[in-house]
Amino acid sequence: MSLASLPMYDLPELRWATDRLWQGVAGRLRAAGFAETPAALDRRADPAETWSDPDLLLSQTCGYPLTHAFAGRLSLVGLPLYDALGCEPESDFGPTYCSAIVVRADDPATTLADLQGWRAAINDWQSQSGMSALRAAVAPLAKGESFFSQVLETGAHAHSAAAVAEGRADVAAIDCVTWALLGDVRPQAVERLRLLAWSTAAPALPFVTSRARAGEAKRIGSALTDALADAVTDPAFSEAVAALRLRAVAPPERADYGRILEIEAEAEAQGYPVLR
Repeated sequence: MSLASLPMYDLPELRWATDRLWQGVAGRLRAAGFAETPAALDRRADPAETWSDPDLLLSQTCGYPLTHAFAGRLSLVGLPLYDALGCEPESDFGPTYCSAIVVRADDPATTLADLQGWRAAINDWQSQSGMSALRAAVAPLAKGESFFSQVLETGAHAHSAAAVAEGRADVAAIDCVTWALLGDVRPQAVERLRLLAWSTAAPALPFVTSRARAGEAKRIGSALTDALADAVTDPAFSEAVAALRLRAVAPPERADYGRILEIEAEAEAQGYPVLR
């Protein structure tokens, strides 16, 4: 039996929308001949377990694991376009997103340089938006030395935002789609934070399938695109897509995930290979 997961923006308050999105996509996949399409999403605590499974039918991942731990192990299906500040539909490397670098609302920092010696929160060491984007932002200021006094790994962007708001950390880089969604579902939490700067842009978080299904990737991508087109005539599905801020899915050939590696290389060239 195949499996599917959509872990990237699956906040607890939005699981109803993620499930409804999957129901629409699953129907299109079955209609396209994927009879083994699962009825429900796999929500294992570690999404890497599903990304590693050769029976993976559809998931969404970050560009950093796609180009590092899972390089050559997943096939691109499509590129999402989101209705969120910080997302752009066109660039030299496809649809993009960036990170909101945030501090507490009452903190005095006005520039990235003011963050030196502060405590940073990251969602994961294998995250483009939470780790690599922040590393790239402060690399020119670090001059090859430690920039932060502490780096706290929280496990999720929402946890990083909470760590800053609660004073356990001073700064975090939050995926701009997550930042927008938190503003929708947890406005009081976001009000305790302040946007200090935007990070450099990176290719949007890709929809993927197992490398074993590389020959079926276009059919899977078409089913995903067709499902989103259904939102025009299905009010319940449209409500879910709008709640997730998902506008469209672009074809994988528009992507250039080499940009993820370039961002990392630029920080390394400045003597700052590790966020510290």
